[in-house]
Amino acid sequence: MANGISLEKILFLDIETVPAWPNYDSMPDDFRLLWDHKAGYLKKSESDTPESLFPRAGIYAEFGKIICVSAGYFHGDKFRMKSFYGDDEKKILVEFAEMLNKFCKSPDYALAAHNGKEFDFPYISRRMLVHQIPLPVVLDNQGRKPWEVTFLDTMEMWKFGDYKHYTSLALLSVLFGLPTPKGDMDGSQVAKVYYEDHDLERIARYCQIDTLTVARLYCKFRLLEPPADDQVIIIS
Repeated sequence: MANGISLEKILFLDIETVPAWPNYDSMPDDFRLLWDHKAGYLKKSESDTPESLFPRAGIYAEFGKIICVSAGYFHGDKFRMKSFYGDDEKKILVEFAEMLNKFCKSPDYALAAHNGKEFDFPYISRRMLVHQIPLPVVLDNQGRKPWEVTFLDTMEMWKFGDYKHYTSLALLSVLFGLPTPKGDMDGSQVAKVYYEDHDLERIARYCQIDTLTVARLYCKFRLLEPPADDQVIIIS
């Protein structure tokens, strides 16, 4: 499954998102009306209401926000990771954009994530535009031909052209004998940990584990040895 991109020219990443407001009632009136309309399309049963569906708001860039981005790259035999997290989404994205501009020095650099093409990459791009942050070249794919877009998606790679298939990162990590990314929390708990516990350090650790798992899985796809725990360096 080689794609010709040097391992050291790939930035692996994962993001954590939450609804932009703590609860349904705290939404501004104009956003609440628009969420009510959106919820009408998400409704699957009579018991579903805009309020009960509100926890899902975080997966939509129009109603959510990014609270953590963890990114990692290979440097020699080490895998180096840095996380950007906090309450100030614009600050997170400005600092991450600076990293992207420094790391992705030429068009042959790539970004990698699990389900990145459907979620991480467009979400980051949309939220940057909301905050009027210039898109780093590696994210700005407008006008590019499909083969010029340097987005790597481990979920898409595993599909092998099967458009009906969704496979979680946790399942693939178990399948390939990698440490499971499931720790003391999962994605459905991030909003609670953020708004109720405000434990950003815990969220950052969770995000880092997913980023590392994506990198390890990608190595398996390339028939390479994934980084061991003692080869991982967390940059403060």
